[in-house]
Amino acid sequence: MSSDPIFHIVLHAPEIPQNTGNIGRIACCTECRLHLVKPISFSFDDAHLKRAGMDYWRHVDCVIHEDFESVLKTADGAPMYFFSTKAKQCYWDCPFERGSYLVFGSESKGLPQYMHDTYAPQFYTIPMPGDFNRSLNLANSTAVAVYEGLRRILHPEASPK
Repeated sequence: MSSDPIFHIVLHAPEIPQNTGNIGRIACCTECRLHLVKPISFSFDDAHLKRAGMDYWRHVDCVIHEDFESVLKTADGAPMYFFSTKAKQCYWDCPFERGSYLVFGSESKGLPQYMHDTYAPQFYTIPMPGDFNRSLNLANSTAVAVYEGLRRILHPEASPK
């Protein structure tokens, strides 16, 4: 893995090993670094994690953090963007600079309220115009955000003017 990842994908307190396995595959295939913030609700020996990540998992550039403060130290001032169903701004408006940290919450709780309060201007949502009153799967949301960012960085000419 490159020492200079395109993005840093941060999962705050992930709960479902299948999602983390799938996100690990996304990270591996897109030259992103995956950051997992404790508590992590499963073991890395979990069969579901291995099954979802398949043989990709051993290639995933993954860093485990004791807390979000550790992520902030690692980021060292790099841009951070938070994704939540409670955000007001659409992810289409997110800057997505190379080296940005894309932060996602746990499957059942999302991101903690203190993050919403502290980083409100950096929060983005993925629109869901349907009538179904639930959110997208965490792995799907991560893929949507990462690939929108990749489109902008790798093919800026394709961005709307």
